[in-house]
Amino acid sequence: MVNQNNISRREFLKRAGAAGIAAAGLAACDSQGRAASGVPAPEGEMTYRTNPKTGDKVSILGFGMMRLPSVGGRSAREGNEGIDQEMVNEMVDYAMAHGVNYFDTSPAYCQGQSERATGIALSRHSRDSYYIATKLSNFAPSTWTREASLAMYHNSMKELQVDYIDYLLLHGIGMAAPGKGMEEYEARYLDNGILDFLLEERKAGRIRNLGFSYHGDIEVFDRLLAEYDKYQWDFVQIQLNYLDWKYAKQINPRNTNAEYLYNELAKRNIPAVIMEPLLGGRLSNVPDRVVAQLKERSPETSVASWAFRFAGSFPGVLTVLSGMTRMEHLQDNLHTYSPLHPLSDEEFAFLQHTATLMMQFDTIPCNDCKYCMPCPYGIDIPAILLHYNKCLNEGNIALDAGDENYRKARRAYLVGYDRSVPKLRQADHCTGCDQCSPHCPQGIDIPQELHRIDAYVEQLKQNTL
Repeated sequence: MVNQNNISRREFLKRAGAAGIAAAGLAACDSQGRAASGVPAPEGEMTYRTNPKTGDKVSILGFGMMRLPSVGGRSAREGNEGIDQEMVNEMVDYAMAHGVNYFDTSPAYCQGQSERATGIALSRHSRDSYYIATKLSNFAPSTWTREASLAMYHNSMKELQVDYIDYLLLHGIGMAAPGKGMEEYEARYLDNGILDFLLEERKAGRIRNLGFSYHGDIEVFDRLLAEYDKYQWDFVQIQLNYLDWKYAKQINPRNTNAEYLYNELAKRNIPAVIMEPLLGGRLSNVPDRVVAQLKERSPETSVASWAFRFAGSFPGVLTVLSGMTRMEHLQDNLHTYSPLHPLSDEEFAFLQHTATLMMQFDTIPCNDCKYCMPCPYGIDIPAILLHYNKCLNEGNIALDAGDENYRKARRAYLVGYDRSVPKLRQADHCTGCDQCSPHCPQGIDIPQELHRIDAYVEQLKQNTL
């Protein structure tokens, strides 16, 4: 069960662990102090956190090797294009020159090619100058046997060109279908003796830190922490950002609020590694009204930097992972973390207020794939959802009739709605049959969203918002 007596953020900030600063080179800059891409150059040196288990000085920015650049310039996570090894080498070199020393990969990333690319790039540097994190990603039942899991583990060593792994994770704990999290955890790691094997590998020094990444089933998370005395987890990877801090369950009912996850780790002094600080990119592509608020406070910094500062401000966080496909992503993150300026209590409260507004009127994750179509009642589902998102991003969703922009937003929404979606295909014709939702790859509860939009439209029409 979730403990309601969570320790406050303020109390955690008072417990800040030792943090070191190490020297790092600076980017070549123009006369205005900007890197070649136009992104502001780092102000100083990378911020580091000390792992209380090992004394490792870890860069607060961790390089996530999930979205490496492809030869076509996109993320190699998508499509069938191969990894651009030359660009990976260049980005790794640049990251290390600016103080980044934590690199996170997996046998499952980039069509199975991430470990190899990571190994090639890092093997060009001294082994004691970086930390490698990889995972036992034995998701498929065919890999649950002891032999298959051992083969995956040894292959990671081979691909990464190392004889020890700095940070090894049990990958995707609790990510199984609802109600199957515990069963799958036991099949993947206990029944086959693999967790006992990994504990022995840690004793032998071939694994320097052993932990797990958590996704989904809170029972499994709580069980692994309850067994801390037995396993002595060195670190745990969790999803944390300013939306998931209090609203993770509203975004996805299977998730757990990051506030609970972080606090449970901090109680045990277990370092947290942070994934999804941008929530899959949503926090770098926020509605225009939120952009305006962020820019009013800090005109020179990126929208994404607020999310990275949020994740890094907690003292129990060892490193914050960012999957960086392009050099400008890396440079922007370096600017945020060189050094990190932790959020003030007022800024923390501001981001929580921002999260509340975003949850009240948040974009719907529709990518217009049309898998939900055709609707048996003729409703144009994608057009309805996309019109809502368009108005939200343009600042034409009114919170109430007292909004300064209310008249303009009301007209823009209603006129645009009739132009975008014929009246007989609008949301008020939804019967709730739910033939659409099972086909949605984004997991959208389509009838619920259509009914919400229809209620909003009626309030606009009746002028009762």
